[in-house]
Amino acid sequence: MTDSLSIRDNRTGKDYEVAITDGTIRAADLKQIALDGDPGLATYDPGFVNTASCRSAVTYIDGDAGILEYRGYPIEQLAEKSSFLEVSYLLLNGELPTSSQLSTWTHDVTTHTFLHENLKQFIQGFRYDAHPMGMLMASVSALSTFYPDASNISDADNRQLQITRLIAKMPTLGAFAYRHGLGKPYVYPDNDLSYVENFLAMLFKMSEPKYAADERLVKALDVLFILHADHEQNCSANAVRSVGSSQVDPYSAIAAGIGALYGPLHGGANEAVLRMLRRIGTTDNVSDFIAGVKSGKEKLMGFGHRVYKNYDPRAQIIKKACDDVFEVTGVNPLLKIARELEKIALEDDYFVSRKLYPNVDFYSGLIYEALEFPPEMFTVLFAIGRTPGWLAQWSELVQDKEQKIARPKQIYTGFRTREFIPMSDR
Repeated sequence: MTDSLSIRDNRTGKDYEVAITDGTIRAADLKQIALDGDPGLATYDPGFVNTASCRSAVTYIDGDAGILEYRGYPIEQLAEKSSFLEVSYLLLNGELPTSSQLSTWTHDVTTHTFLHENLKQFIQGFRYDAHPMGMLMASVSALSTFYPDASNISDADNRQLQITRLIAKMPTLGAFAYRHGLGKPYVYPDNDLSYVENFLAMLFKMSEPKYAADERLVKALDVLFILHADHEQNCSANAVRSVGSSQVDPYSAIAAGIGALYGPLHGGANEAVLRMLRRIGTTDNVSDFIAGVKSGKEKLMGFGHRVYKNYDPRAQIIKKACDDVFEVTGVNPLLKIARELEKIALEDDYFVSRKLYPNVDFYSGLIYEALEFPPEMFTVLFAIGRTPGWLAQWSELVQDKEQKIARPKQIYTGFRTREFIPMSDR
């Protein structure tokens, strides 16, 4: 066996050959390495730091080189030349659409943007100060009760219908959650507008007959959605796959992804960046802040990434998008601090040697704030952009014959075989 790993168990002196495929070994192959009466070896990998849970053709990342590709297309090209709905089609179908395919796909999504009136009443039942991400998670989960046919996941046409519904309705749900917190009336979708224009109209339209968004803001938000559309086996994608492995309907699986994204370690990093920049206050304080980071007194947010050991390619693109947005909204005073912080960090051996480069969260919060989104809406925007990626991962899972219901092993560390103690003796 040429592509194999030779393992000697020093406990027994036995040798084993384990096949290597695509740079991995099957964890199940380690079970043969066992002492008499024991279940065999397993791997211990909290957080799946070095464990592949699936084969996927959706997204490729080379963290050392700073490469991100959707279905083989570099993210830089897609952000410059494509649109969010076109990228969604690519992620879900594996190829860029033809003109007629994109037209049909856009029409299908547009005609599913409205919500059932009962769902609107469901959203109205939340407290005035409910977090919009919690509202989004609950309302997406509730969609499964409006479309019980969604549980028939083995039918390809039915899967496609639910995918279309989810991508279409996410902006509507996000906008309703936003308006609910402001106490403003909900704005229904306008099917004459593009995907992003419609979302902005549902967010910000007041008494004007027709909402007209600035094209530069539309483009910037479209680019942000593209950059967030998928990111391989991250926490929320893993949650979607894990819950989806039970063969539940896609609404429940996507709600699990939203729940994972709700956590501050996943979706809340850009808000932490804004808090950091405000605490720094002015560019004059950046050097002292950097010194504080080195001494362990301060935490540098928006730098470094679990995957990227180079400049996050998405951060480069967002940095350029900032200029277009600030042309319309005026420059966020925090931008100067951010750029000075980035400049110093990229020239300092302390950060370069640790491969701490700006990630996607470093600049995205500045754009969201310029668009007048409150911080609690940042993760909702993230979720809308990530929905096609979650659905592409879910669809791939459903059709993967190697996949089984998720059921990781554990290393039991508790008591064994104890005698029950009567209440009177405790």
